[in-house]
Amino acid sequence: MRHGSIIESPKRETQTGTESLRHILVVDDDPMVCMAIEVYLQRNHFRVTIADGGEAGLRALEHEQFDLMIVDIFMPHMRGFESIRIFHEQAPAIPLIAMSGYAFADLNSPAPDFLRMALELGAARCLRKPFTPHALLAAINDCLAEHRSAVARLG
Repeated sequence: MRHGSIIESPKRETQTGTESLRHILVVDDDPMVCMAIEVYLQRNHFRVTIADGGEAGLRALEHEQFDLMIVDIFMPHMRGFESIRIFHEQAPAIPLIAMSGYAFADLNSPAPDFLRMALELGAARCLRKPFTPHALLAAINDCLAEHRSAVARLG
């Protein structure tokens, strides 16, 4: 996959044939993480678009409608929390799950809580890599349920 590319999973209709699948944008520079998330989400009846970096993710947001975003905190070309802040600013109504596998070499020094900071910048949920498929699905379902109830309260 070349840098900055977007890959969308094939569009499949749900079993009823009338309802479209929930569309999730996954933004991560690690192709193995993207592939694992994509396969698992497709098996659980989600439509998935993969962006291999922040710039590709922002391009995808301009051209597609998404129900949820899953964004890695640390990626090349979009350092630290810039990606979370920008994605939340570009699409404040779309729930965002931040993920990070960032580890510190010096385990004796106190590490900043990057996932807590991501929540403060607009993430609805955070996942620390590696996470289980069950934890991913639970976070997605929680975010979608909260979003539905917030929309119902407003509408």
